[in-house]
Amino acid sequence: MPDVAFHFNAPDRLGYACRLLRKAYLRKARLFVWVTLQDLVKLDAALWTMNAGEFVPHCRSDDPDLVRARSPIEIGDQLPQVRDHLILVNLRHDMPDEPAAFERVIEVVTLDEADRGPARERWRQYKARGLEPQRHDLQLAPSD
Repeated sequence: MPDVAFHFNAPDRLGYACRLLRKAYLRKARLFVWVTLQDLVKLDAALWTMNAGEFVPHCRSDDPDLVRARSPIEIGDQLPQVRDHLILVNLRHDMPDEPAAFERVIEVVTLDEADRGPARERWRQYKARGLEPQRHDLQLAPSD
């Protein structure tokens, strides 16, 4: 069963995701970031324009197979078919169809009530599937 972590109170979903992905990349993790089509374009651009020395190698799920096979981080609006050894970063309001297929699931939740309501529902859905989500309040976390 995967670990499920809700990162609550992110002031900016995409900005927080960029920092999270950078840390994960430095730890040599393999991730899939599930986003809406609109956020896919924004996140892709944000990852390409991070500060000098903070580049995060990534690809989009519509890139060629060779590129996707060599990229530690893939972003897309459709969940991948192969999920073994992948960490899912969910930036959507949807529940992944098979969260147990991932090594770990990270849910990013902003301060916006329109984001928090669907997050509460996903929390309940994880619990109904026998998964015990962990809460990480970003407002209480020490800054890096």
